[in-house]
Amino acid sequence: MAASRSLDVLVVGAGPTGLALAVQLHAYGARFRIVDRHLDRVRESRALAIQPRTLEALAPFGVTDELIARGDPAVRLRVHVPGRTVRLPLYDLGAADTPYPFLLFLSQAETESVLGGHLYEAGTTVERGTELLELTTAGAYVACRLRNLDGTEENVNARYVVGCDGAHSTVRAQAGIGFEGHVYPQTFLLADLEVDGLERGAAHAYMTEAGMLFFFPLGSPASWRLLAMRPPGGPDAQGPVELGQLQALVDRYVNDPLHLRDPVWMTDFRIHNRGAKSYRADRVFLAGDAAHIHSPAGAQGMNTGIQDALNLGWKLALVCRRAAPEALLGTYESERAPVGRNVLRFTDRAFTIATSRNPLLRLARTRLAPRLAPLALRLPYLRGAAFRTLSQLAIHYRHSPATAEGPHRPKRGPRAGDRLPDTPGNLHALTAAAGYHLLLCGGPEGAWDTGRIVSITGRRGHLVHIHRLGRGSPWPEITHCLVRPDGYIAYRAGGTDLTGLLAYVDRWLPSSEARAH
Repeated sequence: MAASRSLDVLVVGAGPTGLALAVQLHAYGARFRIVDRHLDRVRESRALAIQPRTLEALAPFGVTDELIARGDPAVRLRVHVPGRTVRLPLYDLGAADTPYPFLLFLSQAETESVLGGHLYEAGTTVERGTELLELTTAGAYVACRLRNLDGTEENVNARYVVGCDGAHSTVRAQAGIGFEGHVYPQTFLLADLEVDGLERGAAHAYMTEAGMLFFFPLGSPASWRLLAMRPPGGPDAQGPVELGQLQALVDRYVNDPLHLRDPVWMTDFRIHNRGAKSYRADRVFLAGDAAHIHSPAGAQGMNTGIQDALNLGWKLALVCRRAAPEALLGTYESERAPVGRNVLRFTDRAFTIATSRNPLLRLARTRLAPRLAPLALRLPYLRGAAFRTLSQLAIHYRHSPATAEGPHRPKRGPRAGDRLPDTPGNLHALTAAAGYHLLLCGGPEGAWDTGRIVSITGRRGHLVHIHRLGRGSPWPEITHCLVRPDGYIAYRAGGTDLTGLLAYVDRWLPSSEARAH
């Protein structure tokens, strides 16, 4: 067995969540390894869509443009009900505070390819065929035993371990964290294939009294993803998924003459709704499917996992660099666990409504909803609210211990804990560099205490960047705000007194002199 090796973070699992975490750890200079027991990344499509907030969060690392280039941002939704087809948008061009006002359709295989390629170009290799066998927290480290591709074992001492290893997480089991919830009784059929006769450039939902069936555009290695509930009872209730069985379902649910052919992947599966009792056990953290699994309703799963990772990575890196206190890691669960619980509730309700055989719910989804939805979406407020919820732009951390409102609290503008909106001045690009960003949004040039600004930035290893917006500020009442590395507003205030800001950074980003004492 190889001798013990030490590092800051061991990332277990190289799906989208683990890869996103590794990308951020690299950007912040952490010493880490990323391992995965599988020999290759996924080649099937699996998760199909990337939400606007995820595109925003990944943009600072230079991967979002490639994701968009490989995907399709112009997909519409066609809802087919008896006697009519309803056209619904999967975008909101009225969302002026994001550069990505759309749902990007892109297979998980391509998402992993882009993230993995970025890591490789940065000099980091995913260690495939490497399996975590055991972990034990021992003082200031987690002692991990790994088995490598050639069968040899090694010991690794990591200051922290993050389980991004999916629903059957070894990390979660080894840490003794419970995974509570239930499995739905329905079985679903899934296939990536070609479909003749189906309108391209749109996702299609067929809603009938008999059941529901979906087609989602892919691009490659197949053009379409088919998803349907397996009919209970009968000769096709069990056994392997076959093309003829899928064609029979399509013929039953769809009036249009659609022909299925050339499948590249067919399977059946059950859906779970489960959440980890805790996202942390001492020096061990969970993210992504290791922390929460649910139905694919609303395309929330992969996106929630990636945002788990990007909430955690910079915190781990700054703590390991002794640039932030250990208490910062406690904010991961307090910020992300409520998000996970909300996603579990939302997807559970959506799934129940979509699959229930209750006559009233069946009437609502096949008759009432298709008639009311287009009318509701004509109202800008309702359309915007629905888009911001599904797109995850509405997620906030207003109640986080690391969120603070300063003096002269502004009545308008984004609040502390909200994501930083983009503006015509392109604030997202301005704040893309690794670290915190202090936006001086108001007051004349001479109004700011230069000495205090220097005391904030000069002794913090260039982790705080200063931007003077002057009269170009989009929020007149907010004179200064501090933006976190993940794009959320940590602190905001009115007036030009920086005392509150100094107290905030002294607590959450102490200077080298303060750390020495």
